[in-house]
Amino acid sequence: MSLLFSNATVLPMTAPKDGVPYFTGWVGVEANRVALVTASQAEADAFRRTHPDLREIDCRGRLVMPGLVNTHCHAAMTLQRSYADDIPLMTWLNDYIWPFESRQTPDDVALGMTLGIVELLLGGVTSFVDMYYFENRCVEVVEGLGIRAMLGCNYFDSNVDEVFPQIEEAVQLAAAGSGRVRIAVAPHSPYTVSPRNLERGKDLADRYGLHLTTHIAETQDEMRIVRERYGCTPVEHLDTLGLLDRRCIGAHCVHVGASDIGILASRGVTVSHNPQSNMKISSGVAPVEALRRAGALVTVATDGTCSNNDLDLWEELRTATFLQKSATGDPTALPAWEALRMATVNGARAMGYADGDLGVLREGALADLIVVDLQKPHLQPLHDVVSNLVYCGKAADVETVVVDGRIVVEERRVVGVDLPDLYGRVAAAVRRITTGK
Repeated sequence: MSLLFSNATVLPMTAPKDGVPYFTGWVGVEANRVALVTASQAEADAFRRTHPDLREIDCRGRLVMPGLVNTHCHAAMTLQRSYADDIPLMTWLNDYIWPFESRQTPDDVALGMTLGIVELLLGGVTSFVDMYYFENRCVEVVEGLGIRAMLGCNYFDSNVDEVFPQIEEAVQLAAAGSGRVRIAVAPHSPYTVSPRNLERGKDLADRYGLHLTTHIAETQDEMRIVRERYGCTPVEHLDTLGLLDRRCIGAHCVHVGASDIGILASRGVTVSHNPQSNMKISSGVAPVEALRRAGALVTVATDGTCSNNDLDLWEELRTATFLQKSATGDPTALPAWEALRMATVNGARAMGYADGDLGVLREGALADLIVVDLQKPHLQPLHDVVSNLVYCGKAADVETVVVDGRIVVEERRVVGVDLPDLYGRVAAAVRRITTGK
């Protein structure tokens, strides 16, 4: 079925820096591609004539824009939401999170992934980069719910030989699917994975043409451990091992100095900024403005739901902009338009999509888009639509979500998902994991 979104405020994310970013018009979808982006009534009428079976959706009072891209999360950790809060990071990991994870089954992870994807979709996220266990089992979940994903198979020294076969299985499963799922190699960090196993992961990624994603320079503890072991920063360590290139997504990058920033920018590494998680676990504030000035590709993400505690990317946008203004003492730092690009255009590039193929509304681009209801008290009046979205927008403002040309959320309902049943299964799984009953 073809789709036509009519009478919408259209925000295609294709405007030049000083251009007009939005207009009133129409967006047409044919198969899995955007086939029309126009302010012309005549062109909209022509689209209707050539697509007699189309479904037309009146978007008066609504905005149509590309779906959001979350470049770092642990979606299945929804099972651990609010399980261990207000605890120092290493205690949090060693005494709570890792023991919980050791009791999870692959089915539990798939269930947590389901809940996470539902939350992402309802918040207008159409693509996400994940990092967790049993991602080979999650390929089917992603395919079934209709989202676009890069699933990073997480490993430590302790489980590397178990995970590498899962990566190869996941690659085969993704290749046989819709094309919406990509696989990544995901060593946990330079302080939990040895140099040899980091290099093995990079070799595997290169063999299959995969991205590699890892945590980099997240905390002061990580900085201390890496310097004590290897006599350098985490960025320098990973660079020496050959892990840093355009297919690398580095999460956090909070504690990076001028030399580190230069390396990240020159190697083309994506920096995934996770402001609320960094705040919650007291990691610090990433130097996003310095990274951007150096030419690094900076994106935005939520991290997992036990260090955030949600997957609301709109909140991250607001927080990211405010933090940079506060940290730099410059009210012009990270303006709204650039923040929104981090969550759309930049995120698509980070996932390896060609410029103009994802993260924008242009004819020929993949049809991943969202409809945002502007008729909300916190979004009125409309002095500046972009500022309203970034500084005032909320996940609950997203009304309709289309991924790959298919409606997956309509009137804030996820197609094919029985939410009460899902919540019941989640509660039962968490009860078994935490109590053994």
